[in-house]
Amino acid sequence: MAHAILIVDDDLAIKESVEEYLRLLSYEVKSARNADEAIELLEDFQADVVLTDIMMQGMDGLELTRLIKEKHEVDVMVMTGYSADYSYEEAIKAGASDFIFKPFRFEELDLRIKRVLRETAFKKERAKLLAEMEQLAITDALTGLYNSRQFFRQIKQEISRYQRYGRPLSLLILDIDFFKRYNDTYGHLEGDEVLQRIGRIISSCMRTMDTAYRYGGEEFAILLPETALKKACVVGARIKDNISNETFTPAEGITESVTISIGASELEKGEDVTAFIKRTDKALYKSKETGRNKLTYSPCTACPEESCPNTPKDNNDGDQPDNT
Repeated sequence: MAHAILIVDDDLAIKESVEEYLRLLSYEVKSARNADEAIELLEDFQADVVLTDIMMQGMDGLELTRLIKEKHEVDVMVMTGYSADYSYEEAIKAGASDFIFKPFRFEELDLRIKRVLRETAFKKERAKLLAEMEQLAITDALTGLYNSRQFFRQIKQEISRYQRYGRPLSLLILDIDFFKRYNDTYGHLEGDEVLQRIGRIISSCMRTMDTAYRYGGEEFAILLPETALKKACVVGARIKDNISNETFTPAEGITESVTISIGASELEKGEDVTAFIKRTDKALYKSKETGRNKLTYSPCTACPEESCPNTPKDNNDGDQPDNT
């Protein structure tokens, strides 16, 4: 695909000659006589490089460069025939990618444009690679959910947000029931299949604001900002039911289902990360101790259960959670 160049110059002869030459080199070219025209053109024209003169009536090239860099992701090359009045440093400080003196040979202009385009492509590729590496560092490779390191980073941020704004924050911790037995019976590859599919089910049940994590080997965690305990239990019950309804085929002619146990809690005023997680873990282990395949919530300690406004007594999924 041809790269797009916008030429900005009030010298008609130079503008037209440069435009003609760049078109011969298969660039997509548009031109403007001044900065105002250039700004208007850039609203619709996706230029890769803006080639602007410095000395123009009205807004000069350096001011135009600053304005373009504020509003658009595009490289700017500055042209000038007044070497004593403007410097390379001034152009670069304004945001220009290169600086070329008039008169110039067209071949030199083409080489400079190509260099700017190569450098920009390299920067974009490097930024993409760094973003991919960062994503790998915070993502669990098997399930595609965030990993435990990202969980601890995020929960601290959410608690800090709670402390600033006082908005509710709930936590679910999920554990697969009898997962070791499943692994021992059918092998780790089939166990990995269970983990992957549970990860997908969790993702499908979450709302946009929620984030899910592979918390441990067969443990998952879900952070639910802006969510009181009652609503968190609804989300947890939906996940639990969807997982128990899933069918697995670990061997030919054999079908299995798996269940999960869940602990749920809402952050309390003055509670730190460790206490919040421990309280949710305690609710999870209560689920396991009292039969598994269930959700147990930890009500607020600041008030009796019967007076706690967040006690999920009327869970509208029809699944009555236990309380610790």
